[in-house]
Amino acid sequence: MDRTFTENKEISIQVSLSGFSFNGSPWHPAEQVFTTPELQRKWEHVEISMLTPKVALVPDVFLDPSSARKSLAEVVKLRDDDFVETVPVPAFEATLVYSLSLDESLSRVISQTVIPASGEAVRVLPEMYYLLRELDHIQEYNKIVASWHAGHLHLVIAQGKSLCLANVFDAPDFTTAEYFLFLGLKRLQLNPEVSTVYFRTPLDQEAEMSLYRYFKAVVQL
Repeated sequence: MDRTFTENKEISIQVSLSGFSFNGSPWHPAEQVFTTPELQRKWEHVEISMLTPKVALVPDVFLDPSSARKSLAEVVKLRDDDFVETVPVPAFEATLVYSLSLDESLSRVISQTVIPASGEAVRVLPEMYYLLRELDHIQEYNKIVASWHAGHLHLVIAQGKSLCLANVFDAPDFTTAEYFLFLGLKRLQLNPEVSTVYFRTPLDQEAEMSLYRYFKAVVQL
């Protein structure tokens, strides 16, 4: 699976409360948004994801668009002023209900700064949306895709075309993130020794080597 970003073609930016990463780079503090060269030029295609824990995947048959906020409030804690949005996930006949209201302005600044060649502003979507999309690119039967940063593990697991899990877990450190990762595999009776785990967020060497002790392979997207 070739996931190489061609120069001046595509940039994928992930944003959290504490900073941003792009095309698999290490995390950068928010104040570098105006000095990072990669954010100061045109790209043919731009994607911006927000690592928001305020997200839920709801089957379309159960979703009433007028009650999207109520659906999200049933699984995450929302403030009165949280703005709730939706984005369809047709591959799973579901809709992602989410809020990007995290008391940050970095995602908005980046979306207004990094403009694709089309000139249209880029819509910021939750990290979960891109995790679910990655499943289409994985050829293995066991599909495990995750992101971890800023105290949350974003995790999707599928077998073949069947989605088994899509959730966000509180994980203040990587040991806790691994706990929830292996808990998910155990409940689904998946063997990590014959599975590859894919991470969209950058992993330091210690975290990557820890995963290699259990999985067949570790791939950073």
